[in-house]
Amino acid sequence: MPMRLGTPIPSLEGAQWLQPTGGVKVEPAPVTLVHFWAVSCHICHETMPDVSAMRDRYIEHGLQTFAFHLPRMEEDIDLDKIKRDIDQFNMTQPVGLDHDRVIAERFQNEYVPAFFIFNANGELAFRAAGDKGFAKVEGKIREVLGLDS
Repeated sequence: MPMRLGTPIPSLEGAQWLQPTGGVKVEPAPVTLVHFWAVSCHICHETMPDVSAMRDRYIEHGLQTFAFHLPRMEEDIDLDKIKRDIDQFNMTQPVGLDHDRVIAERFQNEYVPAFFIFNANGELAFRAAGDKGFAKVEGKIREVLGLDS
């Protein structure tokens, strides 16, 4: 059963953090975007430049972004490939490995790419998966930030 709107943001503990090393803490923010991706996912690669652009465009408005690598197959756990993608797609946000699916289970997520947007109260305001769902992400970020009013 998918995570319901209004659900509090789950804990991000349990991931192996590639950046920053040592882990992260979710701080209260006007909007939090949690993004799941995989190195073998073509749609992930297509959307990643836009995810990075949104991260940069809305950070001054209070957007915080977290990315979790969620492998789809055994070959996806190749750390060199993951690090190449992080560099290639300019992923400067915190990036965690969710190879044991701990975070994905808390988010009730099995998809990549998948996007979860939480409001200032830390409640789920939007969730989407795939390229069709991704098309709505920026509009929802803007809406939650109050930029479209």
